[in-house]
Amino acid sequence: MLLLIGTVPIPGLPLTQGRVSYGDELRIGDDYVVPRDEMMHCTTAMMAAAAVVCEALNCELPYGVIAGCIGDGPGSRLLYKFITEEAGKLNPDALVLHYIVPQVKHIRDALNAIKSWEKKPFLIGDAGGMYAVKAADLAPQFDLFTPDPGELAFLSDADAVHPAYVRHFISEVDTTDMPYLIKQAYDHGDAAPILLVKGSTDYIAKNGEILTIVNEPNIAAMEAVGGTGDTITGAVAAMIYAGCEPVEACVKAARLNRIAGELSNPTPATQISDILAQIPAALKQVW
Repeated sequence: MLLLIGTVPIPGLPLTQGRVSYGDELRIGDDYVVPRDEMMHCTTAMMAAAAVVCEALNCELPYGVIAGCIGDGPGSRLLYKFITEEAGKLNPDALVLHYIVPQVKHIRDALNAIKSWEKKPFLIGDAGGMYAVKAADLAPQFDLFTPDPGELAFLSDADAVHPAYVRHFISEVDTTDMPYLIKQAYDHGDAAPILLVKGSTDYIAKNGEILTIVNEPNIAAMEAVGGTGDTITGAVAAMIYAGCEPVEACVKAARLNRIAGELSNPTPATQISDILAQIPAALKQVW
């Protein structure tokens, strides 16, 4: 099973779970539906991309768990509690922890619970999932992080416990800094063994060594489309679940996202749903 966990910005939404599918709408179980033309970025885009890739590869659809949270914590605590007390019963092969409020005690409890499971899933962190394990000094317990340049700046700052306190001005991080920031994150023990850094150039690194970069096709208009980083995370998770070697999956997911963007002929008005619609065609070029 591919288990996808993250919050959505809907105050008061209770813990909601079930199989994830995406066609004319995103559906999580029987209780959460988002029409295609109302698709948000963040957790929902990640889950939609994972579902599309799993379906195209003839894999079991992922299982999604969400709760509403706008940064105040209640929904995130529901998700931490789910991981700690319930997720092990699903026996997942891979788990993505996405948007969630970083809470050190709760992420430590969650990872301690995971250690007791029958098998350790392949752990992927993005967004708040990375922030939480970095703040708790537990980053190496995850297998893969998928940061963007700003998130990598946070990982590279040994003293920062929250992105707001990163010494680097995130808006000034340039792609030419990526090798340095990658090295710093590994030197400080604040990176997972594998990094997929998402940006105008995508970097794939393992244990401190940059293995490859992906920068073609270069679709500048994609930078203005919210959610394109989230779709990479969903795609790489699905590919790893399908049996692809993790580093190879990172390369394929980065290429997939760029090709899907190119096929969508993006403009400033392009929505993440337009790119999601092109993933099956793009997948034929990379798988």
